[in-house]
Amino acid sequence: MKLHREGTLIMLTTFLLIVGINLLVYWLAPNIFLAFSIPVTLIFFFLVVQFFRVPKRVITSDENLVICPADGKVVVIEETTETEYLKDKRIQVSIFMSPLNVHINWYPISGIVKYFKYHKGKYLVAWHPKSSTDNERTTVVVENSKGVSVLFRQIAGAVARRIICYSKPGTEVSQSTEFGFIKFGSRVDVFLPLGSEIKVNIDDKVVGSKTVLAVLPKS
Repeated sequence: MKLHREGTLIMLTTFLLIVGINLLVYWLAPNIFLAFSIPVTLIFFFLVVQFFRVPKRVITSDENLVICPADGKVVVIEETTETEYLKDKRIQVSIFMSPLNVHINWYPISGIVKYFKYHKGKYLVAWHPKSSTDNERTTVVVENSKGVSVLFRQIAGAVARRIICYSKPGTEVSQSTEFGFIKFGSRVDVFLPLGSEIKVNIDDKVVGSKTVLAVLPKS
């Protein structure tokens, strides 16, 4: 299993902590060392490691499609007004990432990064209606070769307190390639042009860089 570089420090720290705990338990209560301490700490370490697994995914390249940027479950599909950058009506599709999902994020379309901004904020639970505007988050806008822009947002939750985003304005990016990482889950919002044909439903389980979220409207 390949592991993501963003987890190196956390996994190393966790391993050293587990070693320390087990040595202490062995010294204070050797009778529960093998029966309790070892199994519990190994399970905990496995759970931490699986947060940072890197799956093999097929790269999609189709400028008519919007590909899902994250593993998880669709929790929002609604028409809304995007007020930060596009300042127009959009179809918002939100994917909730549980702690058991892969935490890598992938570009939903190819094009040029037109906008990037990191926002400090709160840590409301990811399904809270105001998490999209009040929580710690990043906003990225990519414009494709046809001039169509898609805005997407990484949002921290009650557990996820560390958002990583590699996007830089002016750079050319490719659909289904990695743009960031949210440590320990949370949520990704995608704002699509009106007229997009949505290909998912509420509560659908989706796969990042694989599931088609929508077909963009014909120009």
